[in-house]
Amino acid sequence: MKQKKAWGVVKEVINEADIVIEVVDARDPIGTRNEKVERLVKESGKELLIVMNKADLVPKAWAEEYKRKHKDVSIVFISAREHLGTGILRRELKKLAKKLPKGEEERVKVALVGYPNVGKSTIINVLKGKRAVGTAPIPGYTKGKQLIKLSKKIWLIDSPGVVPIDDFDELVIRGGFPADKIENPVKPALKLIRRILETRKEALTERYGIKEFKSEEEILEGIGRRKGIIRTGGEVDLEETARYFLREWQTGRFNLFGGDERKKDDIIYDFEDILDEVERELLLDPRRIIWKFKNELEPSKVKKVGFREVEEFIVGIATGFKKCHGGVKLLEELTGKKVIASECFGGKWKGVVAILG
Repeated sequence: MKQKKAWGVVKEVINEADIVIEVVDARDPIGTRNEKVERLVKESGKELLIVMNKADLVPKAWAEEYKRKHKDVSIVFISAREHLGTGILRRELKKLAKKLPKGEEERVKVALVGYPNVGKSTIINVLKGKRAVGTAPIPGYTKGKQLIKLSKKIWLIDSPGVVPIDDFDELVIRGGFPADKIENPVKPALKLIRRILETRKEALTERYGIKEFKSEEEILEGIGRRKGIIRTGGEVDLEETARYFLREWQTGRFNLFGGDERKKDDIIYDFEDILDEVERELLLDPRRIIWKFKNELEPSKVKKVGFREVEEFIVGIATGFKKCHGGVKLLEELTGKKVIASECFGGKWKGVVAILG
């Protein structure tokens, strides 16, 4: 009954919208894209946009290759938490809105759907931001739901459709059921291995040194031998190996891109209010930004960074460096872009405002 009710909400959201954003975890696109959702959107004649969130945790080259292989659908890679790619998302929404047979004064409604914990609410908050200059109730829609005005024509439905997890093995893979309590852990473990082989098989080699295999079962057995999970007599304990493997995945100790995730523990992400105003006023001059926000930009020994897409560029701010080059280097590393213009400021501890592209 819960599944039926959840799907009812998802269908209601899709029917109400003109553009449907399916939010996907960029680290696990096979596991977080949903064929039923995409079929429902296409059957309803609505525009579908796949938003791959948490893209800051996957290599840029891999993201570009994935997009190249899936040209049949509009895909945008973003990191809602870091405000990376959100400008591209807004432009893509405007482009899709223009394709719709709507009058000049008619609203284009945008809705988000996706599995739990993929970042739907974060994206809604980012899109709303300070641009949400108006709200309106949705006639005939669930009580309490509203439309948030994003632009003159585009309105956002402020509550997402949460896609239910129908399959028990999928529930296990997503961490919804503890690995240690699974009676038959081999089945979900093999499903996870198949997914990894389809998405990025190199992860198994990098983590467990497995290079040659004929089946998923051989991979699981290889993991068991590698970790010393052996029964009396020398055979691999496949059930315990499966529990170990699922536990590693559930806790995040093993993931597809473990070697590529950036270490961010010593960096504080900041300057959201400043970047909101920079984006709103389209400020692309580092000197002008420093002058306008000189009271808020006070470097200390604590490293702080923030960046935002503005038009075709990225505006970045980094503080907490003894030399300005350190801030420039960090911004280039985090955004994957090159600095076009920059301005240094501060005294003993310095900061930099940069335009990247």
